[in-house]
Amino acid sequence: MNDARPREFEFTDQDFQRIRKLIYERAGISLGENKQELVYSRLARRLRATGNRNFSAYLDYLQRGDGSEWEAFTNSLTTNLTSFFREPHHFPLLAEHLRKQDASRPIVLWCSACSTGEEAYSMAITAVEALGAQDRAVHIIASDLDTRVLQTAREGRYRADAVAKLPASQVERFFLRCTGEHAGYMQAKPELQRMIDFRCINLLDSAWPIHAPLDAIFCRNVMIYFDKETQLSVLRKFAPLLREDGLLFAGHSENFYHAGALFKLRGHTVYELAGQARGR
Repeated sequence: MNDARPREFEFTDQDFQRIRKLIYERAGISLGENKQELVYSRLARRLRATGNRNFSAYLDYLQRGDGSEWEAFTNSLTTNLTSFFREPHHFPLLAEHLRKQDASRPIVLWCSACSTGEEAYSMAITAVEALGAQDRAVHIIASDLDTRVLQTAREGRYRADAVAKLPASQVERFFLRCTGEHAGYMQAKPELQRMIDFRCINLLDSAWPIHAPLDAIFCRNVMIYFDKETQLSVLRKFAPLLREDGLLFAGHSENFYHAGALFKLRGHTVYELAGQARGR
């Protein structure tokens, strides 16, 4: 690697290519050639923590099979950018979809890359506002590969500025203002927390602890890290989990045209099952 700045640890192109291969196999993430600096800065912390003196030694240590270090390695290289009601055009569509469902049965949703939880709580707020607080049973499975962000999600506690852009009526209804050691934070109310089951799930696993049928799947801004082959593999597993009228919500820069036999575009980055998948 051509970098004039001195480095704390030796980091060769061979090390980088090795890391690219490992994170692809572990999490399906395709790191571009331009990510060397990002990889170095994030993993240098792991070298310090484990006492390894260069990247080659660290990767040898990693591959000897330390499970907790594999977790730390993966957490270090995943990106978690999210906010409440991000890509807001999706939530009125979700509300409309939920109101159309059979009132005699529970509704089940999956937030498949939930990060620190804001997306899952946004789904829960949407469901409560669309269907009534106690009128319908709504269960949201919220999963992520990164165990650190899942802990934040389970706690449901966010800096006050994270909810500042929400309508005051929503903040009052769904959050509590923290005091004491957590002053400056807002806590999601138990009403929301009871609706959500946070789990660690790797979308690359051959099988998921998710049972059909689902009314909707949110998989937003994670497919951009996968190559087309990996995307298609995930989409093939999504399709049989959805009800015939189920919806798949994608990120703003994602499209699934290469999976036309499985999904067809219904609205802006919202997909429904295609004929072949619908008639399975």
